[in-house]
Amino acid sequence: MQPANHNLHIVQGATLRDTLRLMQPRYEYRPITAIGGSPLRLTVDHGLPGHWLAWVEGANGMQGLNRSLRELPHRVTVVDAGTLEINALSAFGLAPSGGQMIYKPPVDLTGAQARMQIRSGIGGGLLLELTTENGGLAITGPGTITRTLSAAETAALTWTEGVYDLEVEYADGTVQRYLQGKVTVSREVTT
Repeated sequence: MQPANHNLHIVQGATLRDTLRLMQPRYEYRPITAIGGSPLRLTVDHGLPGHWLAWVEGANGMQGLNRSLRELPHRVTVVDAGTLEINALSAFGLAPSGGQMIYKPPVDLTGAQARMQIRSGIGGGLLLELTTENGGLAITGPGTITRTLSAAETAALTWTEGVYDLEVEYADGTVQRYLQGKVTVSREVTT
């Protein structure tokens, strides 16, 4: 599997906390049995963790709900095993119906460890390392890794650019690189 290119921007002196979603390459297709409410709720047997990304196709009566797989997905929140919420949409005064929800299931990270190194260039010197062992990375659910640097840690950065990759090592010793990209650090002005 080809790692995704995802550039990272760090603001010096500010806390970095972002959530990464690791998805399997295959799609799941689930029929939507009801749509309504403000914020919008979808009744669908989904099997998703707490927050995820999903597309909707074939729904009637609501502009902006349908998104093809070539478009950015909706951010969905799990209400329960049969209900998802899309906070950015409202069905007020509308009667949407039908369609299907499409998503990529989360990667199973049970027993895995994650690591990320930032280097001055490919093969260059190590600038920063975040791992599940040192607390810079945390596996917080199925397919979910949280990346964290405190404000004090970002304030101490003396470099402004680099490259990184993020790898996951599974309990059986298999290693998979999921992300790679450039890193930039915006210098702090207010101290």
